[in-house]
Amino acid sequence: MKQVEEKVVMNKMGTEKIPKIMLAMGVPMILSMVLQACYNIVDSMFVARMPDLDGVSHAGEYAVNALTLAFPVQMLIVAFAIGTGVGVNALLSRTLGEADKEKVAKIAGNGVMLGIIIYVAFLLFGLFGIGVYLRTQTSDTIILGMGTTYLKICTIACFGMVLFAIYEKLLQATGKSVYATLAQVLGAVINIIMDPILIFGYFGLPAMGIAGAAYATVLGQMASMVLAMVFHYSKNKEVRSGFHYLRPDRTIIGKIYVIGLPAIIMQALMSFMTYGINIIFGAVSTAAVTAYGIFYKVQQFVFFAGFGLRDAITPIVSFNYGMGNKKRVKEGIRYGVIYVELIMFAGILLFQVFAGPLVSVFGLSDETARLCERSIRIISLGFLFAGGNIAIQGVFQALESGISSLVVSLLRLLVIVMPLAKLFSSMQQAENLIWYAFPIAEFIAFLVTVVLYKKVNQRKLDCMTKETIAESKKLSMN
Repeated sequence: MKQVEEKVVMNKMGTEKIPKIMLAMGVPMILSMVLQACYNIVDSMFVARMPDLDGVSHAGEYAVNALTLAFPVQMLIVAFAIGTGVGVNALLSRTLGEADKEKVAKIAGNGVMLGIIIYVAFLLFGLFGIGVYLRTQTSDTIILGMGTTYLKICTIACFGMVLFAIYEKLLQATGKSVYATLAQVLGAVINIIMDPILIFGYFGLPAMGIAGAAYATVLGQMASMVLAMVFHYSKNKEVRSGFHYLRPDRTIIGKIYVIGLPAIIMQALMSFMTYGINIIFGAVSTAAVTAYGIFYKVQQFVFFAGFGLRDAITPIVSFNYGMGNKKRVKEGIRYGVIYVELIMFAGILLFQVFAGPLVSVFGLSDETARLCERSIRIISLGFLFAGGNIAIQGVFQALESGISSLVVSLLRLLVIVMPLAKLFSSMQQAENLIWYAFPIAEFIAFLVTVVLYKKVNQRKLDCMTKETIAESKKLSMN
């Protein structure tokens, strides 16, 4: 009975119809990623409404600015955790397709071990590097104080974020993304409940202000981590467990990062872009920085939904590529692109129609609200191109073409957008022009993505032989 159960689980990504399995795996991942965006936006929504402090008017906007400056570090933590998880995900999915159970266990164990190392690195940064980092972006003592308080808590206690990302990818790699979503839901609910309680001081607790937002965030992350661990060790029967599997394996770590390193760099580029944009926009106005921070977190609901579906594309394509099933690989690519583009189109409609109401929930000053609404309407014009880029990057990762994915990210997030933002910031009407840097960068990157995909398709898929396809059919029938 146990052997039959393991075979069914192992072959699910290689036997069920692609549209069905794409949605079955993708919808929970989308929900999981959207809930992850809640961590980033809920804090901003509540701190924006903080009461004024002694001698400080508009304390809420100072707090939002502080969160915006702290955000690149949080994104960098996510970059290393998720990027490592992507490598674990793709490698483990492929190895499941190859039915190598011992190697599967070693991959999972090494993934957890790498997560612990990542946490220790950011713990050290939280203890010694925060002040230097924040002073590169602002000299405002109020913002520096708030940013230091928030970021120190979020980095010293980031083990919840890091280890949840690893266990989430382990569950997704075996087709159990619904359990990862449940763990994410728990963390999001705790974060949302605790934010107002700790920020404003309800139920007899002291009002902690921005520190309360940080504590609510890390408490939610810890809860998600614990539940994801419980699900992994109780539900992932096809993945053996044991402390000896935590022992570093140089070959496995190398393979994880062959896939995962480009994903880490891709995610880290988002951090570097936000850091650079904070500096560039800071030369335009403080309101522009705050508006960009609000927009960035609001748009994550759309982008993270796309990322969630991309994370379904990667294991499905990777699994069937490992089996040698060219037809299913092609179907996975086609449906993945279609579904991601539908998400991004819905995002365009949402932001064009409801930009005003979305901004109003933050209670910003008129100037900042006006800039935020403008940024939402302009930047969302590039979402369709961004959708193509996101979907195909998932395909690149699945087909061991991480460098192509990295090239696209470099263009989207650094090479094009940063010089354009700098150029527009030096012109008259800079507050109106700077936002156009983003859709222009997405369009140019999309053109390059199409060219790179054609090359990867010729190198990876066109050369798959009839013999490997016939063998994959035989494996699917067994």
